[in-house]
Amino acid sequence: MQHRVRSLTGTAIRHFLLPAIVATLYACSPVSPKALQKNFRQTEVALQEHVGFVLYDPLKKEKLADYNGNTYFTPASNTKIFTFFTSLKLLGDSIPALKYVVRGDSLIFWGTGDPSFLYPFVFTNGTAYTFLKGAPQQLYFAADNFPTAFYGPGWAWDDYNDYYAAERSPLPIYGNLATFTTAGSAVQVEPPFFRTSILPEALQKKPAIIRNLDQNQFIYHPGAQPSTRTFTIPFKTSSVLTAQLLGDTLKRLITVLEKPVSRLGTKTLKGIPTDSLYRVMMQDSDNFIAEQLLLACAGMISDTLKPEIAINYMKQHDLHDLVDDPVWKDGSGLSRYNLFTPGAIVQLWEKIYHTVPRERLFPLLAIGGSKGTIRSYYKGGTPYIYGKTGTLSNNHCLSGFLVAKSGRLLIFSFMHNNYTASTAIIRQHMQETLKKIYENY
Repeated sequence: MQHRVRSLTGTAIRHFLLPAIVATLYACSPVSPKALQKNFRQTEVALQEHVGFVLYDPLKKEKLADYNGNTYFTPASNTKIFTFFTSLKLLGDSIPALKYVVRGDSLIFWGTGDPSFLYPFVFTNGTAYTFLKGAPQQLYFAADNFPTAFYGPGWAWDDYNDYYAAERSPLPIYGNLATFTTAGSAVQVEPPFFRTSILPEALQKKPAIIRNLDQNQFIYHPGAQPSTRTFTIPFKTSSVLTAQLLGDTLKRLITVLEKPVSRLGTKTLKGIPTDSLYRVMMQDSDNFIAEQLLLACAGMISDTLKPEIAINYMKQHDLHDLVDDPVWKDGSGLSRYNLFTPGAIVQLWEKIYHTVPRERLFPLLAIGGSKGTIRSYYKGGTPYIYGKTGTLSNNHCLSGFLVAKSGRLLIFSFMHNNYTASTAIIRQHMQETLKKIYENY
């Protein structure tokens, strides 16, 4: 018993001192490749974690620093960088909103994966809504192009009630999310279609809305002290529900065609500019958009909305020369099965940089001290970090571009895995490192 108390106390002291340890490591440290490697080794010991880092000059084609650059890490939302590049290569300047064919008095339409239909977090021009609303034919929704599971491989099933784990579907509507606003015992929901699916229950002290795992029943717990709250919950998708939601919104009858339908003569209705989607995906790390974009990419090279089609195509074509073969399982990075190396991610950013002009690219990314998931970090005058974060429990990554004080453009990938310290401490370590590189390169 005495040994256990001593061990717990040591652990508590160690975690208490971690911020000071990190600050000490970087207080006076130089930024030469050898010094960086030494500091990364010390950090791995101090934080009991794994660190990967690559720094690269794309103009000189020179690797400036490499620590575990060919070691595989869980990338979390750095996976979206792969989805971003795939979309840039396959989608063009506008996302396909619908595929359709007119046969007699019938308009048959297929989803393309477009995430923007009535999704409140992106710009929408109402193209698909106006088209379907005004069509003189009877409307038939064909769902035979979507053989994909609603969750990706390696997703955590118990995230089903969290907004960031919306289900994948061929024709999403409202982002496959229901938004509940509570005030005491009263509950309002958008879309109103779900207002009869709310069941009150007073079993929890804290206010909550919890969906039944397998169906769209939403249990409302007002809590011990009811208050005005907003809850955003994924709903359970199906082709029938899609038709019902569309019909409720368009005020029209939508009939579902479950059997395969001939696609001879199919046309494509173009939707919103793809940059509108890329910006939200890359800055706010929107998982739903990422997953749907990968489906849309698959639809550009096949008749089937299956992410593996797009992944395999890219690995055989534009990504065939990556220094380390990516283990790539989904569009968003929710999967714990994804594995990438810092070296491959840096190489990917270089490909992106040669695909998209800098003046278009940088405004689409998270910007240190200004936009997206790093708006509260990497501050200090003119922004110098442009990139993409990635966070899962015990994992945090940041990869992208660093514009040094000298004006020199660098590409980096910084990956931390399997730590038990707080992510705030990991982020502090990363900020100290990147700031010194900014000042000295």
